[in-house]
Amino acid sequence: MAGPLVGVKILEFTQIIAGPMGCQLLADLGADVIKVEPPGGEPWRLNAQFMPLESKTYMGLNRGKRSLAIDVSKPSSQAAIHRLVKQMDVVVINYRPDVAKRLKIDYDTLAALKPDLIYVDNTAFGREGPLADRPGYDIVVQALSGLTGAVAKVDDNGQPLTGPAVADTTTGYAVCAGTLAALYHKAKTGEGQMVETSLLINALTIHMSQFASIPAADSAVREGFLNALQKARDTGMPYSEFLKVREAMLRAAAGGNVYYRCFLTQDGAIAIGALSAALRAKVRATLGFEHNRDEPGYNAQDPAQIAIDKALIARTEALFKTKTTAEWDVILTAGGVPCGSVNFVQELLDHPQIVANEYVVEHDHELAGPVWMQAAPWKMSKTPPTPTKASPPLGRDTDVVLGEAGLSTAEIAAMRAEGAIL
Repeated sequence: MAGPLVGVKILEFTQIIAGPMGCQLLADLGADVIKVEPPGGEPWRLNAQFMPLESKTYMGLNRGKRSLAIDVSKPSSQAAIHRLVKQMDVVVINYRPDVAKRLKIDYDTLAALKPDLIYVDNTAFGREGPLADRPGYDIVVQALSGLTGAVAKVDDNGQPLTGPAVADTTTGYAVCAGTLAALYHKAKTGEGQMVETSLLINALTIHMSQFASIPAADSAVREGFLNALQKARDTGMPYSEFLKVREAMLRAAAGGNVYYRCFLTQDGAIAIGALSAALRAKVRATLGFEHNRDEPGYNAQDPAQIAIDKALIARTEALFKTKTTAEWDVILTAGGVPCGSVNFVQELLDHPQIVANEYVVEHDHELAGPVWMQAAPWKMSKTPPTPTKASPPLGRDTDVVLGEAGLSTAEIAAMRAEGAIL
């Protein structure tokens, strides 16, 4: 195993996506990550199993780890974990605050055993406030945080169009970043600490300037939206109908948006991204049209301008449908326009750009055989992350880990006899 975190020991009490992803990133960087699971396996291991106790969802978030299958609710298990914690640098947990305390793996309990412990705590909604003790998953937090509404991810029947779990995955990066910052502080001072993050704060972060309120810049737009929303609620307008109102407001605010969007082609779709005046000029030159978007006095709200912009959008959409995606890729690239075909993730393992950068790694899983997945998201010239192990079968490392904590063979056997470990 290579990577800058070789020698760092992490005990992971997490499930599903955010915590496991954060700890997988730390394992990619070389840390020894021990994943604590119940003897029956964590929920993501049990989700859509293609063989007993193995699933793609679990394998994609737990490579490079060791598996400790233990029932944390039993006193003997808690005693064993307390012995193990004394050897750890970091504990990562994503239980509700009340659950961690009940299982005696809360920060105060573990820090009393190891004062320099780094304790990384991820919750759904944060540790304070009326929702602190409520369970929450990506779909719930996307809804509460405005992410679902921002991209209209609910169909006319109320079914969620969830797509990637962006609240979870961004929180995984936050777990990793918070751990690295705390390890750096500890290296300088010798101090451990508690690090907190949540799905909610990371979902809000995704919004960037859309969440921020800057009255000097956005008071009219913000007030207009909130008034329209209140009117819709007061009149009982269906949610799906209000999404159409909101879409019209966004289109009006965007003006003649032919510069940063996707276009349908003869055989698919292509995206272009021109966010500067210079790049927008290249779009116009490449596609052969004139537009006053970057001239002084352009006003996207002016009725005459709206008519001009609508006509431009219609002509451009029709133009893109006259050629294939590959043809447009050649034309736009030659014109210096940032562009990319709209792909499906299932077709990307052999994409030449991904292959050239070695963004795919292959592992051999002990039970499932060959596994191909994304590489670590960093390249480092001195301490290169080198993921070398697939996810562990359930409980593969239980005896070894408990032995490293100082438990005797007899003690381990007694725990197994009472059903405390797998």
